[in-house]
Amino acid sequence: MALPINITDLINGQAVESARLELKRNWNPEEIIHTLCAFANDLHNWGGGYVVIGIAEQNGLPVLPPHGLNHDQLDKLQAEVVQLAHQLSPNYFPIIEPYVISDKHILVLWCPAGDNRPYSAPITQGKGSQRTHYVRLGSRSVIAKGEILRQLQALAARVPFDDRVNQQATLSDLDLGLIQAHLQEVKSELFEHSKRIPFEDLCRSMLIAKGADENLLPVNAGLLFFNPLPHQFFARAWIEIVVHKDLTGKQFYEKKFEGPLQKQLRDALSFLQTNILVEQVIKHPNQAEADRFYNFPYTAVEECLANAVYHKSYEMSKPIEVQVWPDKIEILSFPGPVPPVDATILKNQQRIVARDYRNRRIGDFLKELHLTEGRGTGIPGIYRSMQQNGSPPPLFETDADKNYFLTTLLTHPQSQSTLIDQPNKPTTDLAQNKSNSLIYKSLDELLLI
Repeated sequence: MALPINITDLINGQAVESARLELKRNWNPEEIIHTLCAFANDLHNWGGGYVVIGIAEQNGLPVLPPHGLNHDQLDKLQAEVVQLAHQLSPNYFPIIEPYVISDKHILVLWCPAGDNRPYSAPITQGKGSQRTHYVRLGSRSVIAKGEILRQLQALAARVPFDDRVNQQATLSDLDLGLIQAHLQEVKSELFEHSKRIPFEDLCRSMLIAKGADENLLPVNAGLLFFNPLPHQFFARAWIEIVVHKDLTGKQFYEKKFEGPLQKQLRDALSFLQTNILVEQVIKHPNQAEADRFYNFPYTAVEECLANAVYHKSYEMSKPIEVQVWPDKIEILSFPGPVPPVDATILKNQQRIVARDYRNRRIGDFLKELHLTEGRGTGIPGIYRSMQQNGSPPPLFETDADKNYFLTTLLTHPQSQSTLIDQPNKPTTDLAQNKSNSLIYKSLDELLLI
């Protein structure tokens, strides 16, 4: 049965980060069992990873067309993978699937994060080999030592909330139509299989349900993406947008976006793009080219809202709140960032690398749908987008106890607000007619803080 991911995107590093993908030209059991162990331990809650056998790697990139495997090797190698998996402790088994790429056979091992960390593996093949724990550091599987080993041991049997079984739901709460729409969008070969296999097998193959046959239950991430109304299971799991027509906070209107997370995010972004984001032009009398910019660049707004959806805790009954003002957009989610990120790091660094991630499965689904980029790229991308638009840099805030995460995007300094009535609205050079707009006075005061 195919995997719930586009295999071409996977091989080219477009579906998962490079640290979660290991390419092997040939079968190497000793290296492969170490990588299986490292992905199962999932030190940073990335969601495990993939081992592709039959494709060489050079300078971090796949060598294509594949070297490939002999067709008569496939059954033997799959049996050997199962034997290797038996050497892991506790028991852990990857999902094995053969594929044909450019007329060459390859074998893909999907190694999701394990529920019973920490896992150990033998250092070498053979009787009497010493056992140890392996973790993924960058693109390498290494022995966990010192502080890294202590971090791993602290994760013992700790499963992130989005990957836990939901005891209040049943398998019937997962919608087949939403699942198939997802598989079709990501161009997974599992889409065709989904039309003829039992629903229980489909949910197991996507890891959106866990448990014995007699008690197979959906996991929280499955309900968040493949249930029409996930707020039935996760209180206030929606996005609220409040649009203020002036700076007093007295004139405003609200919109609420419900449904599966991917629908919420897309609908909210569509609303903002249609009703809030505006391209503006400044014409100069002695210059052929006009200055073009947006009040808020879409790329920055998209990344900020996607980050809020990705990193929010769905255990908390608090929605994502978007406040649109004439001079800024504020996006608030709960709680704050995970360690070691704190208020000081948010204020002083443009590139932030978290040690841990709150929602490993939500991040995978969002990336497969191209609704977010790789881990650690969000904040740099927001800075870059604001700079390219000529906007002030973004602001990221939390409190000492990291109870919330607030992102603020300031409007372009020369932007003419469309949210309030403005007498004598200029039609050409906005900068020269700055005094005609109340919004600019407020912006100047804000930027001087």
